[in-house]
Amino acid sequence: MKILIATQKPFSIDAVYGIQDILEGCGHEVALLEKYPAQEDLVAAVADVDALIVRSDKVTAEVIAAAPKLKIVVRAGAGYDNVDLAAASARGIVVMNTPGQNANAVAELAIALMIFMFRGQFTPATGCEAEGKTIGIQAFGNVGRLVGKKAEALGMKVKAIDPFIPADKIREAGAEPAATLEELYSTSNVISIHIPATPQTIGSIGYDLVSKMPKGGLLINTARKEVIDEAGLAKALEERPDLKYVTDVMPDNYEALKEQFGLRVFATPKKMGAQTAEANLNAGLAAARQIANYFATGDTKFQVNK
Repeated sequence: MKILIATQKPFSIDAVYGIQDILEGCGHEVALLEKYPAQEDLVAAVADVDALIVRSDKVTAEVIAAAPKLKIVVRAGAGYDNVDLAAASARGIVVMNTPGQNANAVAELAIALMIFMFRGQFTPATGCEAEGKTIGIQAFGNVGRLVGKKAEALGMKVKAIDPFIPADKIREAGAEPAATLEELYSTSNVISIHIPATPQTIGSIGYDLVSKMPKGGLLINTARKEVIDEAGLAKALEERPDLKYVTDVMPDNYEALKEQFGLRVFATPKKMGAQTAEANLNAGLAAARQIANYFATGDTKFQVNK
């Protein structure tokens, strides 16, 4: 089988070598498309491939239509909203992610962004400490649980909510379950968001929730830009001069937010949650193993378009 690694933001060289070793060791052919300038390059490259490994690359209906032999797509990372699941399912193509492989990197970033904002973006201004504060975690999966553990180590109280995880399981993982989102936001000094972008979550975090946060509240988004109602966020920040927002997914209105609210908002130039050498390697190797197992035994454990 021919497997294409298509990455506008390439894997590390160690990850590429590791992927090649796994797949070629199983008798597969590996092709590489890196730093391609246009989506058309990806469309052209998939004409004869049986499997595809991507990072944040857009696997659109057009890409799928251009790949008549394609059987499996693996997104090296947790989120998979960059893959057109409906188009893939219509063709019987299996789509997988690699859950947990980037989790520690994202969790460490969330904590780092929190401290960065607590300390006034490292300006000489007087900041505050994490100890004694409450962090509310919205979605308590692999990343959320790690954020909770790291926050607890800083002396923070941890609360969490997740519609797919029962309250007793949240307690077992060391957090206090919140009954509602409104409760989570109104009782947490810090909110860390870890929800996917779905029709139900897109634009779901805006004025009504953010304005419920206690005085000095900080909202951290290392999930997806689309889950934030940017107009609602701006309204909350305008009405509440004590609130702050930090993210690694730059809002469309970032320049306006920065101009109006200064050190109360910060966004990294590019999404960087998974941008560590360890996460890069872990996700790439996991993707390779999942493809090898799929072709060897039909294993679809991490399929997301069932």
